[in-house]
Amino acid sequence: MSTIKELIAQFREVADNPKKAMDDYKKETGKGAVGIMPVYCPEEIVHAAGYLPMGMWGAQKKNISKARSFLPPFACSVMQSVMELQLDGVYDELDAVIFSVPCDTLKCMSQKWKGKAPQIVFTHPQNRKMAMSAANVFAREEYAILKQKLEDILDVRISVKALKNSIAVYNENRAACREFSDLVAENPGLISLKDRHAVIKARWFMEKSRHTAMLKELNDLIRSADKVPFSGKRVVVSGILLEPDEVLDIFEEFGFAIVADDLAQETRNFRQDVPEDADPLMALAKAWTAFDGCSLATDADKPKGDILINAVKKYNADAVIVCMMKFCDPEEFDYPILLQQFAAAGVKNLQIEIDQETTSFEQVRTRLQTFSEVL
Repeated sequence: MSTIKELIAQFREVADNPKKAMDDYKKETGKGAVGIMPVYCPEEIVHAAGYLPMGMWGAQKKNISKARSFLPPFACSVMQSVMELQLDGVYDELDAVIFSVPCDTLKCMSQKWKGKAPQIVFTHPQNRKMAMSAANVFAREEYAILKQKLEDILDVRISVKALKNSIAVYNENRAACREFSDLVAENPGLISLKDRHAVIKARWFMEKSRHTAMLKELNDLIRSADKVPFSGKRVVVSGILLEPDEVLDIFEEFGFAIVADDLAQETRNFRQDVPEDADPLMALAKAWTAFDGCSLATDADKPKGDILINAVKKYNADAVIVCMMKFCDPEEFDYPILLQQFAAAGVKNLQIEIDQETTSFEQVRTRLQTFSEVL
């Protein structure tokens, strides 16, 4: 039986080496991989085709140069690094790339795609709550078009049975991920923040049933582990992603434990299951229109603040730390509303800036150190 340390090392190997994970999948199955651009995509359709969905979340690129010819400097660093990587040929082995376009930068990226892999672009309905049935029909049609294009590119046929099976596989993985996050919150001194992140990030590069099997084994070990003393501060984090790892090191340096997250790269992608429906495409559509709490999923009622405040109460957290992706307009637009909601609820909070191109972290260190002392 593996130990916690051994299992986490396996997850980290995948998280740090996505190309190897893709190559291993090709050797095992004879099928390739389909790139999944941030932020939300019905990955189950790719999984049902037998191909590996591969998350494309950029990287800590120190020298962005080629991308500047295609994107303005105020495009977020995730898209800057994805553009740089594609121009370097990193994504050339993908069989296709799928774009959703919930923000202006992703629209630009879909129009400026220079990779060898053919792209598929689809649009989520943003008027999701005022006309629910219409939004469901629109989303289902977009998914049907995506499915047809994927079938044509990959020369496969995706059956209703395969789609239903993939939805079940993904729902099982989502449940295991939610359990992992809760178990880590119960024993925050046991798993480092970088290890927590690696376990979750690895799901973007693994076939989901394999990730689930490993994660269930890890969950069992965490559940039976002794409590590790922890005297720091418990926080809920929100944002697009929380990288590079140096930022997580600073969190730990000043005694912060992440007991829940509202990150697009992490919990937002497994916060809720896809409902059962005789029509699996409609089930995926209903999941989108029911999804809440992200600035890239429009909702005039702005429930994001309540979701974070409820998480603070549920996990007995000391504060919320908003990890604002630099130049992410949708999240920046919602931040003043969050501040009002936090103030009304008496929730202590801090905002730090996240940039994958960062090489100096002193500003983040100063802000987190000060906030730690205030708390």
